[in-house]
Amino acid sequence: TNFTNSSGLPGPGHYSTASDLALLASALIRDYPEYYKLYSEREYRYNDITQRNRNQLLWLDPNVDGVKTGHTETAGYCLIASARRGGRRLLSVVIGTASERLRTRESQKLLNFGFQSYDALRLYQKGDAIGKLQVWKGREHEVKAGAVADLYVTVPKGTSDKLQAELVSQQPLIAPLEAGRRVATLRVSHDGKPLAEYPVVALESVAVAGFFARTWDSVRLWFR
Repeated sequence: TNFTNSSGLPGPGHYSTASDLALLASALIRDYPEYYKLYSEREYRYNDITQRNRNQLLWLDPNVDGVKTGHTETAGYCLIASARRGGRRLLSVVIGTASERLRTRESQKLLNFGFQSYDALRLYQKGDAIGKLQVWKGREHEVKAGAVADLYVTVPKGTSDKLQAELVSQQPLIAPLEAGRRVATLRVSHDGKPLAEYPVVALESVAVAGFFARTWDSVRLWFR
C-alpha cells in the first residue's frame, strides 16, 4: 500500500491491496469502536438533505454493520464489508466489480462462505497456562507462561486436527521476572503452514535467588 492522498481518489503512485484494506478495517473495528458504530447508520439528515449509506448490505443482512464502499474508474466498484454472527466477526473485501449490485452480491457470497465453511476455535483463555519455562538465577526454576488475551484461530471446518502449536521461549529468562513480562511466542500452524503468532507472558513473578544459587546458574549459563 502507498497512499498519496487522504481522499482515495486516483493518483500517481496511489494504490493498495484487498489484504491491506482488510487490515485497516480490522484496526478501525478493534481500536475505534466509538467511531465504528457510525458505519452501521443507514442514513442521516444534514442541512435538510437525507444521505443514504451506499452499503446496500445494511438493508439485506441484519448481521452486517459496515464498513466502506468506494468507486473509481480504475478500481471499479469496491466494498469492505463486516458482519457478526454468533459472536464471530468476519470481513470481506471486494474490488474491481462492474456495478454496485455486483459488489453487494459478491460481498454477501464471501461472508456467507466464510461463516459456513470456517470455524473459529479458541486455543487458550486469557490467563491459561500454556506451558512452563526455565528461569535462571531465580528462587523458582520455572515460571508459568500464558496468554494475555483469549487466543482464537480460524480454520476450515473439520480440520482442527491439523493444528499444531509451538511455544518458543525467549531464553535465557533471568530473574527477577515480573508477572506480565513477555517471555515467549506461541507459533500456530495448520497442516504444516504458519497460521498465527501470539505473545506469551509470565503469569507469576519470580524473585532473585540467593548468592550461591545465582553463582551456580552463572556457571551453567557460561557452558550452555
